[in-house]
Amino acid sequence: MKLSTGQANTFFAKPDKDAAGILIYGADAMRIALKRQQLVAALIGPAGEEEMRLTRIAAADLRKTPALLLDAVKAMGFFPGPRVALVEDANESTGPVVIAGLAEWAAGDAQIVVTAGTLKPTSKLRKTFESHPQAYAAGIYDTPPTRDEIERDLKSAGISEMPQDALHLLLDLARNLEPGDFRQTLTKIGLYKRNDPVPLSADDIAACAPASIEAAVDDVLMVVGDGQAGQIGLVMQRLSAQGVNAVTLCIGAMRHFRTLHRVAADTTGRPQIWGPNRDRMVAQARKWGPAKLELALTELTDTDLQLRSAGQHAPALALVERTFIRLAMLAQR
Repeated sequence: MKLSTGQANTFFAKPDKDAAGILIYGADAMRIALKRQQLVAALIGPAGEEEMRLTRIAAADLRKTPALLLDAVKAMGFFPGPRVALVEDANESTGPVVIAGLAEWAAGDAQIVVTAGTLKPTSKLRKTFESHPQAYAAGIYDTPPTRDEIERDLKSAGISEMPQDALHLLLDLARNLEPGDFRQTLTKIGLYKRNDPVPLSADDIAACAPASIEAAVDDVLMVVGDGQAGQIGLVMQRLSAQGVNAVTLCIGAMRHFRTLHRVAADTTGRPQIWGPNRDRMVAQARKWGPAKLELALTELTDTDLQLRSAGQHAPALALVERTFIRLAMLAQR
């Protein structure tokens, strides 16, 4: 059976323990690993690996010794409980062995969990799991965790009080952090708030979130948005030392000023903007107004085109710094 994204998220949290197996595939190895980890833990429990109810099989080993999978599927465990035969990094060359193992599966055998990279719709391995009456196939795509996933992970960490502002901030973090970094952040939040009855706040999240290039970029953008032209050079020196490139800064600036423009044009009185800089950005949007923000976006678009031009010879960071200074001076008018 082919699982949609929503069905897959539900399955990983509460899998069918009577299934023959599941194929998890996609381009992002970290996202695949996180989903596989969640699924295996749900299938065999926290003590499953210690009780030898999990057999890990690398695809390279399976190519050399095809019998490894069927042996793991049929083996009787010393400890009672469900068992998993995990095949990691499968591909079309190991597909026939996995397909043969799935065909031999019977009730009571270990469940076959297979992870793979990107698989075409015509892949025999993928088509076998999608068409099997007792097996599943789930494609994992390069999308951040959903609100439901974040809420579920926080509840499993013992956090039940989740104000809307905190949830929206976590959604922003999920879009900006790598999957592994975001998972670690949720784990840290769970430990940080352990036995704390006070609802989760933006300060709690900020205390647990990793320092990142995105946060450093936000620093200079807040300075530009506030019109503090004199501070831009110092912040740019720090960003240059951290290895931030000009294109990243330009893209971040365009995103920042588009957000300000959306807030400035908002007529509901409840602008949809979240994160630790929310109040400051709302104030910036009011200060700039839609007209000046449109000029800023035009300036940034021109800079972006210059950066990507084959004939561009000026130092890229210097070009962006000059643009930031012009924008900060525009804010002061």
